[in-house]
Amino acid sequence: MKYGKHQHQRIVFGLVTLMLLALTGCSMPGTTQTDTSLAADSSSLSMTSTVGNYEDIELPAEMKYNPKNSMSIKTNSFRGGIIHYTGPVEIYSLKEFIIASMKKHKWKLAGEVSSQDVILAFTKPSKTCMMNIEANGAMSDTTLTMYVTVDVTAARALNAFGEPIE
Repeated sequence: MKYGKHQHQRIVFGLVTLMLLALTGCSMPGTTQTDTSLAADSSSLSMTSTVGNYEDIELPAEMKYNPKNSMSIKTNSFRGGIIHYTGPVEIYSLKEFIIASMKKHKWKLAGEVSSQDVILAFTKPSKTCMMNIEANGAMSDTTLTMYVTVDVTAARALNAFGEPIE
């Protein structure tokens, strides 16, 4: 079944909305996580590389970061962004790599939509990550767009006013 561009955008928007709603219910009191600042230096890793400030998300080294189509946001209570990669990787082998890697880093596969493209949704306490994998044709690179959200307040076990939760 082929989806039109607008149908595909509605599916993506719906999944992002669901993930954001789920994020508010995924915080676990008493859990702490540190806010890491990891530079996006994939040259030191031969097989995999981590994604920017998200050391628990790995991609094959063939996938290259595209800053032109990426953006991020960081506030006192929220961190996230849209992160764009391209590379000469077959769409379904990339899907399997991502699922195995995310499982290794304790992400839970929350949902999957497969048609011409693949959409994967993952959750962790106070984090969500949705990945859209697009095949751009037989002679072109595969595109990966990630939508990552981190509820920093929940990760630090703080209330909405920045005070510790007891």
